[in-house]
Amino acid sequence: MGERRKISLVAADVDGTLVTEQKVLTQRAQAAVQALHRAGIRFAITSGRPPRGMATLFDALGLDTPIAGFNGGLFVRRDLSIVEQKTVEPDIARQALALIREHGLDAWIYSGNDWLITKPGAPHVAREAWTVKFEPKVVADFDDRLDSVAKIVGVSDHLDRVRRCEADAQAAFGSARDGKPVAALLPRRHPQGCEQGRGGRFSVRPPGRAGRGDRNHRRPAERCADVQAIGAHIAVGNASDQVKSQADVTTDSYNDEGFAKAIERFVLPSVG
Repeated sequence: MGERRKISLVAADVDGTLVTEQKVLTQRAQAAVQALHRAGIRFAITSGRPPRGMATLFDALGLDTPIAGFNGGLFVRRDLSIVEQKTVEPDIARQALALIREHGLDAWIYSGNDWLITKPGAPHVAREAWTVKFEPKVVADFDDRLDSVAKIVGVSDHLDRVRRCEADAQAAFGSARDGKPVAALLPRRHPQGCEQGRGGRFSVRPPGRAGRGDRNHRRPAERCADVQAIGAHIAVGNASDQVKSQADVTTDSYNDEGFAKAIERFVLPSVG
């Protein structure tokens, strides 16, 4: 990690880094965070998940720092009270929802700590609920929630539809108007677990939001699988080659205690 420096804060991604492929927080990972606390190093988590979708980790990790959901779009305290939220403009949200539906995709919205859907049993809902450990609220429509949208997700079991919708959304919302960006488009395709490997999703989020890897100008879809220790970037073994190439050091896979080993090998030794 180059020259020795005093580390006072470690921030980690959740999925792909802190927890395993099966979304398990291991005992060794918990012990690593406890060791950080004992060393006087604060620990924080960030994720593309809603903050409520990380709530099962709060006690296990002894968190006393703000929790960053939606990769920095919503900051909450441990009791889920909102510190700061960035939202999509209502007119853009309305247009994005219309575009998603025109392409035959299902739509979800996240507003504050709520995950809202209109079709229970729709593609990917059950998997998402298993991941975030809470159920969505089913509403008739989203009309009365468009003034506080943190993220809109378009979902389908047909990857070709997702790709076409994403391209049209990029054309409609990805460029600046009046010198300001309109929205951020984040691909998040998941062939595994989708019908015949064809499904996926993408998100429309507020513009100008800093992701964990923005200092390296990484593509949004690749801002994952990393740990930040006050400027030092540690990539886990399952990260993409691009992420690894921009990291200071690389640890093992998230399925091989990569997070815990990073703390043990690269962070805690700096305290001595």
